[in-house]
This record gives sequence, C-alpha cells and structure tokens, in this order.
Amino acid sequence: MGINTERDVEANLQIGPTDHGFVRLFIEAGELEVPMDFSPEEAEEIAEEIKAAAAAARKVAK
Repeated sequence: MGINTERDVEANLQIGPTDHGFVRLFIEAGELEVPMDFSPEEAEEIAEEIKAAAAAARKVAK
C-alpha cells in the first residue's frame, strides 16, 4: 500500500489555527478523527511540499 494505491474512502480535511499558536490539520473519515498540530514554520514547509507536489502532478497530467 502506498501513495499511488487508490481507495474508495471519503474524508474531510479542515485546516486552521489553534488557540495555542499551532496550525491544525484535522482529518475525519467515518468514525476516525486525526488532529495533527504543526508549528507555523512546519506548516509553511508542508505548504511548500504541497505546492511542489501540485506542480509535479500537473506535469504528469499533460
């Protein structure tokens, strides 16, 4: 099982700041809830990785 393995799972993703100064990614899939907290610096690194992945995906899609 890897990043290219397709699954028929529906999930919701919420992203926002916490009252403790972190950025939270909150994933909900069925009864499973996964809160993931990151420092602002870590969140910016993740955002850069997402942008790089989106750019790479555009190249594959062409």
